[in-house]
Amino acid sequence: MELKQEHNSPPFIPPGAGGVGSKNSAILGAAFLMATSAIGPGFLTQTSLFTEQLLTSFGFVILISILLDIGTQINIWRIVSVSENRAQDIANKVFPGLGFFLASLIAAGGLIFNIGNIAGCGLGVNVLTGMKAEYGAIISCAIALGIFWYKEAGGLIDGFAKWLGIIMIGLTVYVAFASHPPLGQALYRTVWPEKIDVMKIVTMVGGTVGGYISFAGAHRLLDAGIKGKENLKQVTRSAVSGILITSLMRFVLFLAALGVVWGGIKLAAGNPAASVFRSAAGELGYKFFGTVIWIAAITSVVGASFTSVSFWKTLHPVILRKEKIIISLFIIMSTIIFVSIGNPVKLLVFAGVANGIILPIALGVILIAATKSSIMKEYQHPLWMLLIGWLVVIVMGAMSIYSIQQSIQKL
Repeated sequence: MELKQEHNSPPFIPPGAGGVGSKNSAILGAAFLMATSAIGPGFLTQTSLFTEQLLTSFGFVILISILLDIGTQINIWRIVSVSENRAQDIANKVFPGLGFFLASLIAAGGLIFNIGNIAGCGLGVNVLTGMKAEYGAIISCAIALGIFWYKEAGGLIDGFAKWLGIIMIGLTVYVAFASHPPLGQALYRTVWPEKIDVMKIVTMVGGTVGGYISFAGAHRLLDAGIKGKENLKQVTRSAVSGILITSLMRFVLFLAALGVVWGGIKLAAGNPAASVFRSAAGELGYKFFGTVIWIAAITSVVGASFTSVSFWKTLHPVILRKEKIIISLFIIMSTIIFVSIGNPVKLLVFAGVANGIILPIALGVILIAATKSSIMKEYQHPLWMLLIGWLVVIVMGAMSIYSIQQSIQKL
């Protein structure tokens, strides 16, 4: 049974999540919520690092990940919308207790993502001040808690993040032109690669639609009252739009990084994305990048923490009553783990891998629900969508197993 929110304890809305406005605004907002969840410090680090490693062949990784992303997202968003239930409640209807298992996976993946977000904060502070990333992460943790408890500050920083995000996209496009990437070679290798790296595909998909990210947008539409068969067209459009926004930014960043490394410049191991901007725009571009990645990361810390904990709100009354305290502890725990482990670049890459492994399990549960009339009512989920969804489950499951085996062999 779904738990009701107490009247004297309104739900917290994180920066970037917004409120429920007009229908069109909510549909577009869900797409951007998903996209901005994906375009964070991990996104920037992974794309830059993998471009340096695969060069033009990384375009093929992006292309395959886009196809897998769309197959995942349209299934999850449509099924959640028609069932009019959150993912954890759908899972419990498939099999009693399965919702708790799914919520545990999502929370674990969200924690890993959040450690990566804290790492991104540390990288941003390091770029701006030269301070060690660990110290920057601790300072950012305190600021994140302040944003969370003082919602007016959250709205203020959200506005800055949106404008800086627009400027970041513009600067990335500029860098892509300024770095003069081998465009013809990049397009050719996007469809005919010299080499294929399975783990990087898992990482890309996990970083785009893995863990909580797809569900965040789908759940937002539920909160906005956009659900049921009559809204499926808009839901599908919003789902695909979120993927296309993310993919456009990733391909532009890929070209920017490719132009830099193609010219013989080696990216900094400690912060590869920053060195892409620095190479093209000098010291000012480097400092500006630090500001952008820090604000993107700090808002993601609050958003990821909120969404991960929200998977448990309908499952246990204590979590519903103590939501703010639990989210605060989630942020603090993420920081402690990062400071203990260190190495932000490896953490940001690992976040995508871990959530890529979670994805086939979560998607599989949703696809099973799609075949149950007790959950979906009179709605018949299209057979071609089911087949695409199960193909994604099989492909991602197989690639995840392969990636785990490869990681074990490297230990």
